[in-house]
Amino acid sequence: MSLPTVEAARTAILTSVRALLPEPVPLIEADGRWLAEAVTATRDQPPFDASAMDGWAVRTADLGLASLSIVGQSVAGRGRAMPLGPGEAVRIFTGAPLPPGADRVVIQEEATRDGDRLTVQSAPDAPAWVRPRGSDYAAGAGLLEAGQALNPWRVALAASAGRPELTCARRPRVAILAGGDEVVEPGTAPGPHQISDAAGPGVALVARRAGAEVRRLPLVGDTLAGIAATLATTEADLIVTIGGASVGDHDLLKPAARSRGAILVVEGSAMRPGKPVWFATLPDGRAILGLPGNPVSALVCAELFLAPLLAALQGGASEPAFQRLPVAAAMPANGPRDHYMRGRIVYDADGRPRAEALPDQDSSMVTTMAQADCLLRRPPHSPALAAGDPVLVLTLGSGPNDGIRST
Repeated sequence: MSLPTVEAARTAILTSVRALLPEPVPLIEADGRWLAEAVTATRDQPPFDASAMDGWAVRTADLGLASLSIVGQSVAGRGRAMPLGPGEAVRIFTGAPLPPGADRVVIQEEATRDGDRLTVQSAPDAPAWVRPRGSDYAAGAGLLEAGQALNPWRVALAASAGRPELTCARRPRVAILAGGDEVVEPGTAPGPHQISDAAGPGVALVARRAGAEVRRLPLVGDTLAGIAATLATTEADLIVTIGGASVGDHDLLKPAARSRGAILVVEGSAMRPGKPVWFATLPDGRAILGLPGNPVSALVCAELFLAPLLAALQGGASEPAFQRLPVAAAMPANGPRDHYMRGRIVYDADGRPRAEALPDQDSSMVTTMAQADCLLRRPPHSPALAAGDPVLVLTLGSGPNDGIRST
């Protein structure tokens, strides 16, 4: 049976889920959430002609006069309502409204005050230093769209429009279940043939970074009844299983899911690492994403499938954002499967970024994953690359030393 591509598998997963119901979220809690409503301006910004500098509000027609009469001041939050008459000037500060009749600001470096008289050295063609009303946005303008991921900059934009809260999709509740008799919780003494669970904590943090409320379930080992019982009783929008995803006698997660009425949507993908990744939906609407047991495979699949899936559950769209970078060293031709190689971004002598594949690509090597700050994607049957040829690169956030290295 031919396996779907990563893109086809991801599309099948994303089209199998619906966004969770929206809820109001205070601005201070909105960072990283997905917006479920459009935000529209209710008034102009700025709502008046405002000074861009400290200086003097004047009329352009009066710039040729020997001096002007100083008649008051305008400060931010307390503007001067009285119109500016011919031959008059008003002291003004950055952000303050221009008084009616003024059409420019003379910066303080281009004017000299003598008592209540002002001598202006500014030429008529000098900058006006005025932020016109509505120059940022006008009333009725669309500021943010539903489905956008919120960040501090977008939240600040909503705040400037007077919004105290935003409607966002509810955070997905994610339960992480690591299977297998061979793994124990970190901090628990492993037996002679056991290892500490490395994939569970790593995958949990990928989910948390993607906006989920995450909890890790107790390890249940390789028992069909125990796994099925856990699947039946776990309250979550998404259960992420780790391990037991292949077809061996002890790979029991898919059989356990089937025993609970799960419909398998994806049963593997033509990729390495991560070929056994799978996805299913339960009759009650909960979803199961099955990740391979090797920590590297699990984390690669978490980046390629779990993060986009959590975005979809929050009403957003977050396809992995690959870019093209020159490869740092020659690479051989790729085989028949999509290969996601752990790598790092390095910089040449001129400060230009290049992608470097790490030497050991075994999917059990957690040290290699810890050294990586990117994945290099080699499509199926892609030809050999010479140093400097472009390669597809997916950054993994801040890596060691903030991802800055030199060759």
